[in-house]
Amino acid sequence: ADYVRSRSDTELIQLNSFGCGLDAVTTDQVDEILRSAGKIYTCLKIDEGSNLGAVRIRIRSLKAAMSDRDRSRAASTVKVRSYALKRAVYTNEMRKERYTILAPQMSPIHFDLLSEAFNSFGYNFEVLPSNDRSAVDHGLKYVNNDACYPSVIVVGQFVEALKSGRYDLNRTALMITQTGGGCRATNYIAFIRKALKDMGLSHIPVISLSAAGLESNPGFKIYPRLLEASMMAVCYGDLFMRVLYRTRPYEKEPGSANALYQKWNAICRESVRHPGIASFRKNIRGIINDFDTLPLTDAVKPKVGIVGEILVKFHPTANNNAVELLESEGAEVVVPDLMDFLLYCCYGAIYKHKELSWKYSSMQVSKLIIRIIEMFRRPMKKYLRMSKRFAPPSDIYTLAESAKNVLSLGNSTGEGWFLTAEMIELINSGTMNIICMQPFACLPNHVTGKGMIKALRRLYPDSNIVAVDYDPGASEVNQLNRIRLMLSTAFKNLNKRDRAE
Repeated sequence: ADYVRSRSDTELIQLNSFGCGLDAVTTDQVDEILRSAGKIYTCLKIDEGSNLGAVRIRIRSLKAAMSDRDRSRAASTVKVRSYALKRAVYTNEMRKERYTILAPQMSPIHFDLLSEAFNSFGYNFEVLPSNDRSAVDHGLKYVNNDACYPSVIVVGQFVEALKSGRYDLNRTALMITQTGGGCRATNYIAFIRKALKDMGLSHIPVISLSAAGLESNPGFKIYPRLLEASMMAVCYGDLFMRVLYRTRPYEKEPGSANALYQKWNAICRESVRHPGIASFRKNIRGIINDFDTLPLTDAVKPKVGIVGEILVKFHPTANNNAVELLESEGAEVVVPDLMDFLLYCCYGAIYKHKELSWKYSSMQVSKLIIRIIEMFRRPMKKYLRMSKRFAPPSDIYTLAESAKNVLSLGNSTGEGWFLTAEMIELINSGTMNIICMQPFACLPNHVTGKGMIKALRRLYPDSNIVAVDYDPGASEVNQLNRIRLMLSTAFKNLNKRDRAE
């Protein structure tokens, strides 16, 4: 596009694969580059059902538009303007002035604690609401509609917040995490900045929180103590998911599990504000002990695991409150830890050193980070192992080893091989029923999620896995029907096992 932009005798037609999320990243960029030089942007979506007659009409229309444009330009010269967008930087002065930093919601049970960590270290940090359907409508207005559902939700949350009137738009910044991976994982920040530009708010800084160091902002720094508090917050969140989801469906007194969670959540919020290893270990032990002794019924319910794209898996709006739905239908929900995804990201450098000649130093750094993360998880694993009702998570090396039997660990875009590994871990731990959640047309996760179901069924004939697509236009009725069909099989299998015993 940049080459065509510089020539008066050349035009460009972009060919897209239908539903390719990667292509959705580039279409807006190519459009902006061409229009900066007065060019006409044409995009053709090609798949096995493409009608060549329609393609011919589009190309003839382009040629006619080119002729009209050239005739109107005969007496004038087109001024080529820059298409670059100047980045607004989050400065030290902005931090001193206590700019409000907005972060998109992903997992309420974790982000409730993470916000405390950031606020206790001098940032005016606010996580956006966890249950907000109108954010999707705002996202659709400002994001290419071929982009995946998480992109729509994240950008929509920001747009809605900025339009709400709750914030001073001259004293507000946005923050987004970036893994540096393929598709939106690197381009989230560009999606957000384009939305800000279209809204006339390009002066609002967007802070990139990335271990890969994609961008720097002098006013935003991750201090060792903040990192420690954040690790503790994620560990607390993972533990709450394990103990709350394991006990809530069986509680003798309705609401007792949630009340116990609220009690410990308040204690952990205070702990995150003043992080300390002794209090961290004490709280971990106390949480597990209290949930281990919570009075429960003798009911037996099918366990249903939830895996998939990280935002859809954890965000209640994105997955239409799947946890609440499953519990209301009589199931026990099992959701793998958020920390496992961080470990998966670290493991990538180990694989790339062995197979793709990446630096030895990168591998060693990744191994060191994995050891540090496991150091934080050690108390949780210890006390979960000692408990009567709960089980500890596996380490990332065990997950990788199990996934190697099904697919290559070179699958590293999106959730990659980790998505398959999560399903295997659930099956091996006794959770045979699994919902694999993915944004519609998410190519990487269709390969490593939906694409692995047949292979897993061959290895684990008793597994009961259903893939459910989520996107702005998806029918909730269809999603519900697929989930209930999976649940009907789960209850049948549970009854068979009871009769056999």
